[in-house]
Amino acid sequence: MSRARRTAVRNLPQVYLRPPAPGDRDEYLRLNRLSVDHFRGLATPMREGRVFSAWLARCERDDQVGFLICREEDDAIAGSTNVSQIVRGGFQSGYLGYQVFAPFAGQGYMTVALPLILRVVFRELKLHRVEANIQPRNAASIALVRRAGFEKEGYSPRYLKIAGRWRDHERWAMTAERYRDVRR
Repeated sequence: MSRARRTAVRNLPQVYLRPPAPGDRDEYLRLNRLSVDHFRGLATPMREGRVFSAWLARCERDDQVGFLICREEDDAIAGSTNVSQIVRGGFQSGYLGYQVFAPFAGQGYMTVALPLILRVVFRELKLHRVEANIQPRNAASIALVRRAGFEKEGYSPRYLKIAGRWRDHERWAMTAERYRDVRR
């Protein structure tokens, strides 16, 4: 008698987005400290209260929004996201950044959060375009945006200075038209 093969169904976590608040500072900084190795070469972890306060202030401006990605079951902060350099007028565009902290990495948090973020970008902010710049070695992030329907537009050598080095990035973008198409 042969054994029946079971197919594992991945249960993705449930998350929600919320604006960061001053009371999140200590936990957010703690998670950044825990994620130093996880972020190495990809992002600069936030380690100081003044940097957190500056981020909060930027999130209050018209040209940037920021959210914490929180786990629904216990409100734990799993990561964060920003849409920055929002330009209105004929451009209607912004830059998307996101991170998941080390204790939550590889568990599907961004897979669930990215559609929520895109809903904010295209439905609430009413942007026409959002761009994500990703280092070529960050395969997980490239796979994430590809699954979400972003299209690769190009390559930017020495695009962003991280950890004292200029890093190359791939440019991935989604327009409002593309967002509507991939949601069908």
